[in-house]
Amino acid sequence: MPDSQRSELIRALPYARRYARALTGSQPHGDLLVAESLRDLAARPADTLPARLSLYRVISQKAASLSDTGQTRALTLTQRELLLLTTLEGVSPSQAARILELTPEEAEAQISAAHKTIRAVSQTSILIIEDEPIIAMDIEDLVLRCGHTVAGVAHTQAEAVELAKQTHPGLILADINLGEGGNGMDAVTEIMQSMTVPVIFVTAYPECLLTGNTVEPSFVITKPFEPMTLATATYQAITGGVPVP
Repeated sequence: MPDSQRSELIRALPYARRYARALTGSQPHGDLLVAESLRDLAARPADTLPARLSLYRVISQKAASLSDTGQTRALTLTQRELLLLTTLEGVSPSQAARILELTPEEAEAQISAAHKTIRAVSQTSILIIEDEPIIAMDIEDLVLRCGHTVAGVAHTQAEAVELAKQTHPGLILADINLGEGGNGMDAVTEIMQSMTVPVIFVTAYPECLLTGNTVEPSFVITKPFEPMTLATATYQAITGGVPVP
């Protein structure tokens, strides 16, 4: 593998981990999928796609072999992949089509169908953990626009733990840095001692949470985000991602 391609892949790793974790619903399974994909990619002839997109392609191909469980889902695996690529990863529809080896027309049709489905099947109550009041208001508006209800808004770690006990939310949307109010990951850890609930972490610096070296989130979205990014991440978090052995 040329040094230039190796350097590109190293830079792409945090984003590949985010994609694979969101796709599988698990940090361990997602990171293993990335490691296996890197080995496969190194053994293949050079691809015409940029290194990051080539890595997305191999991850998607390998994920397809994990999903044959017969479980009925509102979205197909291809639709999930297209939504994650275009919303979470910021890939254009035409690039997503190349990654998944679809025609642009097929990709656009699948994305359109997925958009119509997703908001109707992932509605839940969401606890927002965000220390900045204005940002919290914006997120609350996005949550409502996606068809969810707001279980509560917590500005500190202590408030988050108490609100979770009171409301039993269907999903937690947590900022990492709560300033003087604590830490979003610590709040979630404490909440998880008394209940099990899917979590999406929000950060302006996702690459810092996607090193693969420690216990890290399965679902990470980048500030600022669009309604469809939230809708897609919520669907994946609630449904658990691609089934794995």
